[in-house]
Amino acid sequence: MRRLLFALPLALAACEAPPQPLTPEQSAALKPADARLAALYEGSCKACHTVADSGAPLTGDRTQWDARWAKGEDVLLQHAQVGFGAMPAGGQCFTCTPADHAALIRFMAGRTQ
Repeated sequence: MRRLLFALPLALAACEAPPQPLTPEQSAALKPADARLAALYEGSCKACHTVADSGAPLTGDRTQWDARWAKGEDVLLQHAQVGFGAMPAGGQCFTCTPADHAALIRFMAGRTQ
């Protein structure tokens, strides 16, 4: 019985439902818990990462972020810093540090909150 109790959480984690797409409205309702990061996000990231037609992955939408996340945080950080595709260098955040970019990426990719 004791083994069953220890195995149950692992079994439930394995049965986790796959991520579901978010609407732009659901994405736009999200914001970082940290006030400073929330201000940086509002001033730079949100304009594109909550608009489906922008081509940017929607904030919090794991269906759009998981494949990108699989490339590694270092790759995503490099893309944010030097630009990638339609994303401008620095993501238009002129006051963001590398740590800020990393925290914002984790937030938008649905890896914190």
